[in-house]
Amino acid sequence: MPDTIYRNAILFDGTGSTPVISDVAVSGGRISAIGPALEVEGEAKEVDCTGLWLMPGLLDIHTHLDLELELSPELPEVVRHGTTTVVIGNCSIGVTYGNQRRDGEDPIVDCFARVENMPKPVLAKVANTCTWSDSQGYLDHLGGLALGANIVPLVPHSMLRIEVMGLQQSISRSPTRRERGRMELLLDAAMVQGYAGFSTDALPFHFLANDPHKKRKIPTQYASYRELRQLTGVVRRYGRVWQATPPKDDIIEAMRAFLLTSGRLFGRPLKTTVLAAIDLQTNRMAVRLCLMLSAILNSRLLEGMFRFQVLSGTFRVWSDGAINPLADEIPELRALNELELDDREGRARIMDDPQWIAAFRRMWMQGKTGWSLARLRRLLRQEETVLTRNLADMTVAECPLPQWNGENLQAPYDRLRRWQKSHGRRGAYDATEAAFFATFPNPVGDDASFLMHLLRQWDTNLRWETTFANRNPATLASLLFNPQTLPGFNDSGAHLANIGFYDGNLRFLKIAQQAGGMDTVANAVHRLTGLPAAFFNLNTGTIKVGAQADLCTIDPLALHAWEPEETYAFVHRAQFGCRQVINRPTGVVRHVMVGGKMAWTGTDYSPSFGQEAFGRVMRAKDHPLERAYSPPAPHTPGNGPQQ
Repeated sequence: MPDTIYRNAILFDGTGSTPVISDVAVSGGRISAIGPALEVEGEAKEVDCTGLWLMPGLLDIHTHLDLELELSPELPEVVRHGTTTVVIGNCSIGVTYGNQRRDGEDPIVDCFARVENMPKPVLAKVANTCTWSDSQGYLDHLGGLALGANIVPLVPHSMLRIEVMGLQQSISRSPTRRERGRMELLLDAAMVQGYAGFSTDALPFHFLANDPHKKRKIPTQYASYRELRQLTGVVRRYGRVWQATPPKDDIIEAMRAFLLTSGRLFGRPLKTTVLAAIDLQTNRMAVRLCLMLSAILNSRLLEGMFRFQVLSGTFRVWSDGAINPLADEIPELRALNELELDDREGRARIMDDPQWIAAFRRMWMQGKTGWSLARLRRLLRQEETVLTRNLADMTVAECPLPQWNGENLQAPYDRLRRWQKSHGRRGAYDATEAAFFATFPNPVGDDASFLMHLLRQWDTNLRWETTFANRNPATLASLLFNPQTLPGFNDSGAHLANIGFYDGNLRFLKIAQQAGGMDTVANAVHRLTGLPAAFFNLNTGTIKVGAQADLCTIDPLALHAWEPEETYAFVHRAQFGCRQVINRPTGVVRHVMVGGKMAWTGTDYSPSFGQEAFGRVMRAKDHPLERAYSPPAPHTPGNGPQQ
């Protein structure tokens, strides 16, 4: 007999089919019946879904929640946003092999602090809890946590290299033949244990965070093509997923690496998902090249299974002074980012160095004046860097002058120039701003001098934000529905103070709602549930009899009224000991069920949430434990029509 029954829902089953009005019954953690006006015996908790969308719990295929799981395994922000399954171990970093502290090395802190912009004290606290030492031990550990969502682990390549070679050796030399063989054996063992795949990283601005390694990149960056081919060969044999990022400045090397997806060249396609197809403000050709590359790799000629991930909203980033997720791309900002966050004196010394000043000016002003190739590329939006270097794109969130909050930096820069030109007679808002203007060199010169002065005066007390990608809604919608892509790249759980992407899945649903009718929404639901579940080889993502009851309901009226760019908030998370930027839409997600248990009720969590396990460790569906966990449920006569 059902313990919960959803009544009169607009049902999206995750397959992309047109929605229907239906009831869904849940018994013992599984979906037991689907159909209109189900008749059930006994007492069941009824959930009135009149006018609501009922769909499978959403998947988030690119997260860095590995660390949050150790501090807050219920993942409250994930669940309240309607997501019930998350993939961890992305971008080659994770905790699969424990803390790996050997010979004074601290790999978790070293690998995560700069790549994912996380506080070192939080990372050290997490590392203290990572007492297991192998991939099976990690699965056992996860299985003992009070999980709020289902967890899908990947094997992270940087940690695999560290496990075999040690951190210092993994970034300073090539592995021996025996060491490559050892990596292959460990990866094979993880595939046997049910890991969903393997992750690597090639973005050229992912650096280590601890001395003496601060000028070295994370270990996966030093892998040869031969090593990648050997390891992805293991993944290919098991039909699992390779998650990767491209060497963004080397299209030839990217093409060579991603040819590994080809079934024509290697006998069987390798499922490959890559970061990321995003519409950069500085380079409008980048996203076109991504789609062209994907189309070539997936062609009949090469027979690949290659999908770029797409962020489901604007790429909005907050920065504390010069410290942000993009800083390491630019050498002048990287020099500041290498220091500890509280080392204001160290950054001040760097910013007073005449050589640094000259280098910063060259970087900031490149292509802004005169006629040159750099100027032409800037005008055509063909620049190599992600940062726009435009004061009008930098909006102040917080600073010592409250009247600047909400303004872009171009506005006070223009006032400063008027104030200096009038010899202090006009231009300033008030006496406080005039007093600050008096600290600038006169004349201030260009915007490079203006920004350098702000960084020297305020350092991280200047908090600003910018949207550097996905500004065009039409382009974004076309990317999200493109057959060469998968919605993802939310980076949930990373960049705590800089990015708030837990809401990425809901943004896609809103885009679909605005773009067309219910069939468009059904397609979006499929691309957030059934499609990624099939790609990652998981038993989830569809509503059918016998499936685990991972469900969420959405209020379409609240979704329509939600303005995503206006609901960001900075919330203190006690588990992290810091504030985190989060986007929480009000009233959009009405119910979330994980494993047949109601976790979120629209305004609050269930009393047992965080006290007992709702989710589980989800292995690849061809793994024996996963097959045993998910038997097909027989149809019970009298429970109404099945769908």
